[in-house]
Amino acid sequence: MPKYRYSAIDASGAQKTGRIEASSPDEANAKLSQQGLMVASMNAEGEKPGKPGKPGAKKGFSLNFGKVISTENLAIFTRQMATLLQAGLPLLRSLEVMIRQEKNLRFKEIMVSLADNVRSGNNLSDGLQQHPKVFDRLFINMVKAGEAGGVLDVVLSRLAKFMEKTVKTNKKIKSAMVYPSVVVTVAFLIVTLLMTFVVPKFQKIFQDMLHSKSMPWLTQRVIDVSHFMTPSSVTMGIIEVSVLVAAFFGIRFFFRTKVGSALLDRVILLTPKVGDFATKANVARFTRTFGTLMSSGVPILQALTITRDIIQNSVVAKALDRVHDRVRDGEPLAAPLEQQKIFPTMVTSMIDVGEETGELPEMLNRIADNYDEDLDNAVAGLTSIIEPIMIVFLALVVGTIVIALFLPIIDIIKNMSSGHG
Repeated sequence: MPKYRYSAIDASGAQKTGRIEASSPDEANAKLSQQGLMVASMNAEGEKPGKPGKPGAKKGFSLNFGKVISTENLAIFTRQMATLLQAGLPLLRSLEVMIRQEKNLRFKEIMVSLADNVRSGNNLSDGLQQHPKVFDRLFINMVKAGEAGGVLDVVLSRLAKFMEKTVKTNKKIKSAMVYPSVVVTVAFLIVTLLMTFVVPKFQKIFQDMLHSKSMPWLTQRVIDVSHFMTPSSVTMGIIEVSVLVAAFFGIRFFFRTKVGSALLDRVILLTPKVGDFATKANVARFTRTFGTLMSSGVPILQALTITRDIIQNSVVAKALDRVHDRVRDGEPLAAPLEQQKIFPTMVTSMIDVGEETGELPEMLNRIADNYDEDLDNAVAGLTSIIEPIMIVFLALVVGTIVIALFLPIIDIIKNMSSGHG
């Protein structure tokens, strides 16, 4: 009988790995589910790591050329599924309706897989686990909790609301970054034009008129940069581009390592204004995710583990990891959260009140609503600061080049005046 290596999460939120014998990946998933484990990844023995098993997936040709399935696509799917189920349609019938109207070929293929899974007598969550790149652990665990409690329509409605808020916030952040991006692009084009076309022409004029006299310090530095940007030969150009590309990918690789990522995340949190914005974004995401999971009946330790995994800032994620261990040891949630010095006192105080009154999920969602509003204001505030900074930056760069070009002209005028004298 085939053996499968798996990585799974138990009811306490702890990660477990091991091997299991089963005739197929479907059977392996079923056995692990009976043990109270949620499969994160599964590989047949001998299969390369990092390729999770896909129970029931068909081999051979597959339509994988549809558009990427975005959070917005997923939010629409979740909202429509919730509406169909609340209208009284059975789960399989709801999926069939969704399949008929879906235009994204990749997403349609996934829905067909989900429908086939449900038609075979499995739960929807079992089918979702076959597509971990589309449905994250938050989605899968909430659906599993909804199925266990017989309230799948309610849980899907909560999920849709959560995802819609995420999409709305992301759109606001992206729209806020449009203006700075345009300014940076324009600045880069202007500087490139000046350094590659204007400065070299002025250099020839200066050399002819100043003869052997040296250029002013600022002018010489600008000319040096211009020489770098306009290499004297194809070989030099290739070398310079290679150096720049290597530096770019080197920095990018460093910030993707654990050390680099932790350093960048810490710098972001400590940067004025930007750090305030990042803290609010992390608090909103933590409270919304954690509150939504607990409202859906997911155990607190498992909810903390899932929430930690979707937090993008490694500093905050490590703090939640320490909170998880303290809660597992029997402490209430508010105290270890406050000791991490990352979440504002108001947040930990409200969580403390929620624990004492037994209304923690409601309190978490209330905090999330408040911070979503604060995040909107922070986006507007950050935009208002970035705009003048970018304009001043552009003025300084262009102004420096212009001044550097005028300094030799002043020397030339002095020489001409002294010569006439």
